[in-house]
Amino acid sequence: MLRLLRQAMDFFRRRTDPTQEQQPQQAEFPKGNSHLKNVQGVVTSFYGDYGLISGSIYFSCHVVTNQVPVKVGQKVRVVLEEVAASHGFKAIKVDALCDDIDDPGSSEPKTRVLTACVTSVSTDAVYISKKTYFSLDIVSEDFMPYNGDWLAIEYSILPGTYNIKAHSVKPIERRHVEEVCITSRLGRNGVIDNNIFFTLDSLDLPDGYSPQVDDLVNVVMVESVQLCYLWRAISLIPVKLL
Repeated sequence: MLRLLRQAMDFFRRRTDPTQEQQPQQAEFPKGNSHLKNVQGVVTSFYGDYGLISGSIYFSCHVVTNQVPVKVGQKVRVVLEEVAASHGFKAIKVDALCDDIDDPGSSEPKTRVLTACVTSVSTDAVYISKKTYFSLDIVSEDFMPYNGDWLAIEYSILPGTYNIKAHSVKPIERRHVEEVCITSRLGRNGVIDNNIFFTLDSLDLPDGYSPQVDDLVNVVMVESVQLCYLWRAISLIPVKLL
């Protein structure tokens, strides 16, 4: 009987051992998880216990590593997790790059690059938040931003302030794929190869060509958040015309 009681106590002691409980949590960000995304950006606003990175990425202070205080104008590295319900992203880890902050009193501002997601586009400006925008004049000539696109924005902080001046804008990633099939089309929108979104509102096409289901095409695409898709086609050429 004593031997049985001792075995039972050993079992429950193992179940409550804190080192045993914490073991599965050691791998916070498993490699190869397609739902995680690593980006760099700059803190554009901060309100005590939460703020915005690159004007569009919400974060709360408890996800900032090492309890390092952050402030507007600070460059950070962010781990984003895809939110299935909204197909958007939320910050689950923020690393403050403390040695990479421009001195607001410096007369020679350093050029930096931040990543941000487009929230809206007007006739002459691209917005990455309700109050943060830049002119279309600085966007690379062969690219027109669209809602949901991920952008790489070269910027500097104006001397003596924390105001950001954008210098150039381009897609954070651009790829070219050949001989893929249009798998669906509904109105002005469609899907290529079951994972590349396109819309006729922002698609470069040969004169007289209208995309149709089962067409074999060559595609230029950029990284973008579009419904359940992570790529948006910006150029499409049917193979039969080549």
